[in-house]
Amino acid sequence: MALFTDIDAQVAALRDLFGAEVTPEELAGRMSAFSSEKLVDAMVAAAALARCAERISIIGAGVAATRSSRDAGQDGLAQRRGHRTPAALVQQITGTTQGEAQRQVRLGQSILDAECGAGADAGATDSAGAAGGAGADAGDAAPGSDDAPRRESWHAPLSAALLQGRISSAQQDAIQRGLGQPVDDGDDTHAAWCAAAEQLVLEACERTVEELRIQARAIRDQLDPEGAERRFLERYERRSFRMWTDADGIERGRIDFEDDGAAWVRAIRDAALRPRRGGPRFVDSAEARRAEDLTADPRTNDQLGYDLLLDLLRAGALAESGAVFGTRQAGVRIVQVVDDAGGSVAARTEDYGHPLPPAAVDHRICESGAVTVRVDRCGNPLDVGREHRLFTPAQRIALAIRDGGCRWRGCDRPASYGEAHHIDEWHRDGGRTDIDRGILLCRHHHMQLHHGGWRVTRDGREDFVLRPPGGRSPVPLAPRAALVAAWAGIDPPPGRFRPGAA
Repeated sequence: MALFTDIDAQVAALRDLFGAEVTPEELAGRMSAFSSEKLVDAMVAAAALARCAERISIIGAGVAATRSSRDAGQDGLAQRRGHRTPAALVQQITGTTQGEAQRQVRLGQSILDAECGAGADAGATDSAGAAGGAGADAGDAAPGSDDAPRRESWHAPLSAALLQGRISSAQQDAIQRGLGQPVDDGDDTHAAWCAAAEQLVLEACERTVEELRIQARAIRDQLDPEGAERRFLERYERRSFRMWTDADGIERGRIDFEDDGAAWVRAIRDAALRPRRGGPRFVDSAEARRAEDLTADPRTNDQLGYDLLLDLLRAGALAESGAVFGTRQAGVRIVQVVDDAGGSVAARTEDYGHPLPPAAVDHRICESGAVTVRVDRCGNPLDVGREHRLFTPAQRIALAIRDGGCRWRGCDRPASYGEAHHIDEWHRDGGRTDIDRGILLCRHHHMQLHHGGWRVTRDGREDFVLRPPGGRSPVPLAPRAALVAAWAGIDPPPGRFRPGAA
């Protein structure tokens, strides 16, 4: 659909919902009176309209940045309007934060690079006309151009998806920054990064922006294992902790974590606060009572986290786990995918899916040991038939490895917050407690499924499908892209994350 046709369609949809003569002051009253369906329709139309306008703003920011280049000097667009940088110009025009203005400039330049190449005539500076110089023709060839066809930028699929409205600017930025720059300029590497970008565009409708960023980083580390090790060590070198007293006499602190420390602290926090943050319900009676007490605690989650940290510091390494950690002692589970020869394909934390280099995994195995789980290319092991009503601990590990967390579309709850759901009901359908007939769901979505009329189905070992109530369209629950890439490293399916594949 043409851009302004799309804009007209969204404006017409909003006009039908609100009426032609609505004033800004009437919006709150009108929307409060909407039915739930009408409210969602209004929000969807407004979001689509905002995306259309945002595309114009982003490309404008990119062109403005090109016309404000260092070579243009004081004749640059931003400089002539009294701004030091193009981001400052964008910030003044849009009223956004500095970070958002910089993001718009970055994405705009990326789109221009994908469309016509850096330094192409779309970015010609205003200085050409201002100087009045002869020969400053907009049609002059850009520096470095020749008759040879120019290879499309690896991030062109992201720019195209943004322009087509398939992803938002936040999603494009998360994917592009997460994947980073290819390690070299070879055709195979270029093709691998393009394939990753295309797959993550498809993934965007399934994931939050935060999880997209993690997925993109995990795939980058799989494509560039040497760079993954370097980045891991760089983050380790940046670790720091400092305290200071502000002007009001409040003692403040800041911690910059390295990967292993962050995973450890996050595991401790989640183990202690999980009942407040949507952890699983299926616990014994003693744990249930502790969970009820924690839920009723008047302290905020941040206050509980602070008190937990101080308790840990006071108790030290010899603390009794139940006194500090609540239900069980915290720990970090790491999932490492290895091929038949024992070589590492990929590694990540089980919760949240943060990538780790092989050296960090080897260190953890040396310290804590490992459990071997043999899987097929889709991560499906451990069928036990109808011998057990509930999934065994080993099967729950396998579900966590395969699913990486709650599989509901748009949910980023980690595996430790998950509950194993039988897609075939035990009594009604004669359901089997097999790994390929189970799926990991967080407590909220597990309850929503059972009490809201939703169902999950699966044809053999194809993707799971979420079926909403009321005959609405089914929703495929695709596996996480980084996990697909990890399994592909063992048994590559055609065309997915393979260097040189089409």
